[in-house]
Amino acid sequence: MAGVVAYKDGIGRPSPVVAAYRLRDGVYLNLTNRCTLRCRFCPKFHGLWTVADARLRLRVIDEPSSTALVQAALEAGPCAEYVFCGLGEPTTRWPELLAVSTALRATGTPIRLNTDGLASLVHGRDVVPELKGLIDHVSISLNAADETTYERLCRPGRPGSYAAMLAFAARCQMYVPRVTLTAIESLPGVDIDACARIAGDLRVGFRARPLESTDGRSFRVR
Repeated sequence: MAGVVAYKDGIGRPSPVVAAYRLRDGVYLNLTNRCTLRCRFCPKFHGLWTVADARLRLRVIDEPSSTALVQAALEAGPCAEYVFCGLGEPTTRWPELLAVSTALRATGTPIRLNTDGLASLVHGRDVVPELKGLIDHVSISLNAADETTYERLCRPGRPGSYAAMLAFAARCQMYVPRVTLTAIESLPGVDIDACARIAGDLRVGFRARPLESTDGRSFRVR
């Protein structure tokens, strides 16, 4: 069952939003819908907002506080890992991500961050050392073996995003026990073997994942 935290809207009515939800053996934390990319294959750009029966759409004013996120994660019950992953980029809320990670360390449960790898670019500094001792696994969306394909599919809002993502991955290897690059199979123009070679060159893990919607509905990448 998804962890639900009640908020108030502008006229005082309860406005429940999902701060944490269970998926397989993990508890996933829904920090934000904001993102640094506009990926053509992202379910939310196809009107799909539901994951594991949890509706993850968030207005900025409804984004859960650090306290609410920790409470929702703990109320979700024991799990194999906590995962920062909703339908937005969790590192856009960097202070909250660090605060929640710090609080959840006390449980002894591993913590994974799913990210586009652009946090250092967005925040204007090398943020990777701040993950040391807090995050056990960083999974980074590589998505393409070259910058041209990356920009076509992921539509970054900042120049130099592809290089920044690769640099972030290289830095993570120095501070986080486990680092994985991922790419989606069957996307037009994506060379999965070349993506795997990039991960090998960086000496990090690689995972090819299927293109799928969040609620089982089909959609076409456009």
